[in-house]
Amino acid sequence: MASPTLQWPPDITESEAETLTLLATTYALSHGLVYLPVASIQPPAPTSSIHAPLSLFPSPIPRNQFEKARRLQNTYNVLYARVATDVEFLDRVMGEEQGVGQVDEFTGQLWRQWKRLRSREAGIVQKLHLGLFRSDYMVHAPQSTGDVSLKQVEFNTISSSFGTLSQRSAQMHRYLHSSTGYFGSSPYLKSENFPPNSTTSGLAEGLAAAHRAYGVPESRILFVVQPNERNVFDQRFLEYELLEKHSIHVIRQTFDELAISAEVDPQTHVLRIRPQSKQLADSPSAVEISTVYFRAGYTPTDYPTPAHYDIRGLLESSRAIQCPSIPLQLAGGKKVQEELTKPGVLEHFLCSTTHAKVFTAEDLADIRSTWMEMWSLDQGGDEGVSRAREHSANLVLKPQREGGGNNVYKDAIPAFLDSLPEKERAAWIAMRLIAAPKGLGNYLVRAGGTGGAVKTNVISELGIFGWALFGGDDGSVDEKEVGWLVRTKGEDSNEGGVAAGFSVLDSVVLVD
Repeated sequence: MASPTLQWPPDITESEAETLTLLATTYALSHGLVYLPVASIQPPAPTSSIHAPLSLFPSPIPRNQFEKARRLQNTYNVLYARVATDVEFLDRVMGEEQGVGQVDEFTGQLWRQWKRLRSREAGIVQKLHLGLFRSDYMVHAPQSTGDVSLKQVEFNTISSSFGTLSQRSAQMHRYLHSSTGYFGSSPYLKSENFPPNSTTSGLAEGLAAAHRAYGVPESRILFVVQPNERNVFDQRFLEYELLEKHSIHVIRQTFDELAISAEVDPQTHVLRIRPQSKQLADSPSAVEISTVYFRAGYTPTDYPTPAHYDIRGLLESSRAIQCPSIPLQLAGGKKVQEELTKPGVLEHFLCSTTHAKVFTAEDLADIRSTWMEMWSLDQGGDEGVSRAREHSANLVLKPQREGGGNNVYKDAIPAFLDSLPEKERAAWIAMRLIAAPKGLGNYLVRAGGTGGAVKTNVISELGIFGWALFGGDDGSVDEKEVGWLVRTKGEDSNEGGVAAGFSVLDSVVLVD
């Protein structure tokens, strides 16, 4: 992720690579940088784990670009908080009557649940929202210009994962450096170039802030999770941090479990959850929930029936603070990302004097500098599709989905456009591809492989975490930038999800 002229990884011998692999994998297994193994159904009590996919070397990132990404997170936290509270904007862009919800059933289902709650007599009873965000970037280094800049891939507002495992990945690379010095293979590999990462405590701090704002100390935080979750340890470390540092208990349930256990008091709107027999033996009766943290609900497969959307609506109807609320989840849609690039839209959210904080022209220029060109496929009738055909070799098409494996790239675009019904064009955006630096590689290690570390050319993606608590009557946004991750994949892989099997967990070495 550094300049196009930097060669990476440093030269090491086969024996040194084997040593680093042994040290990395045993460190990962010893320190919780792990997954559950693949299984059709995970047992109630896990009996084994495997190390998460990882890199042997941290990836080089220009120091100024890394610092810029961290600085911008504070602005992005406020921007998306304001998007989520602009009902008129979200109705127009993501709603069923005017926006994406007309043609994208998943988006439409969520929007309809939100509209139904707004129209009932009680309205939305909890004004506060919590966002645990991650803004993802790549270094853009087009060979035609030689310039190096930071470009945003996407902004995640729901289930922004790998915060706690990314911290452990960074610690693993520090350990490899401390124990071996990376065999003196590179002058960049020195301790001052390994930035600290405390994402676990930072994300837990956001959840704890929402819990305190709810105001009932003995209440609990609900983690809504997917069944058979392999990435459970990334979630459990947040649970441990909340209990050990904030004395806050967590209860974990799936949507199917919540269909049986969740109830909202019709008078007080308090959300209570009846624990499963294996949970909370000290509290057999229903427990009050302060905050609902979604590590599920970001993909249509999490809602196999209309009743599952109704469960989401039930949670949203309560006093519990949602992380994210439905409007905040909608704000993370790719269509919103594209809409923000249009003239005057960013000014509407960041420069209006009706807001508690007004941003400067320099702030807006910094944000805009991270954007690639984007447009909707329904732009100007057939214009959006025609442009996508013409420039397909340098484009990615994105739907309103999270979790990896959903995009359409380059040569696959023309055939996809041939099959795309005209009415569904509004659900897709076209985005210019980011030109990642060429010639950078790493050693990638996946559990179960027989060949050890695999050296290959790679592309890396930097994610910056932040949280925001907002929605109160004063319009203020309590927010913070809290850490980072790096995901690295082979340069021939289009997708980037670690959980989806495309990427490995990595970390940062800063270069000038």
